[in-house]
Amino acid sequence: MAKNEMDFNERLQTAAKARQAMLAKAAAISPKNSPDYAQRQAERLAVSVAREKRKAEAAARKLAEAARIAEEKAAAERAAQLAAEAERLAKEEELNRAANEARELKARQKANRDAKYAARQARRESRSAAQKAARG
Repeated sequence: MAKNEMDFNERLQTAAKARQAMLAKAAAISPKNSPDYAQRQAERLAVSVAREKRKAEAAARKLAEAARIAEEKAAAERAAQLAAEAERLAKEEELNRAANEARELKARQKANRDAKYAARQARRESRSAAQKAARG
């Protein structure tokens, strides 16, 4: 075997040593080995908790706003229904009034026609009675 040629086991051992060296180097620069690591983690946790709290408050505000909007919408719909009902009743009352006025007008017209007819009949009868008296 040549001097630079390694057999399979030597290559495996060299790779394992390289891996161990990389792991040792990574462990040395790991933030967990830093003295203020626990403090940073606590700060991150506090920030995360505060963020979740703000999210929950925002969701609660959003739900409250949606409930308020739904309530206003329901009130507006109810008011619109009441207004429509009042308008319908007013139209119905107007139609009834117009129908009553039409009936009264027809009744007055009929009374006038009947009075004219009665007056004409009375004139005819008085004329015919006067003619009968003049004849005989």
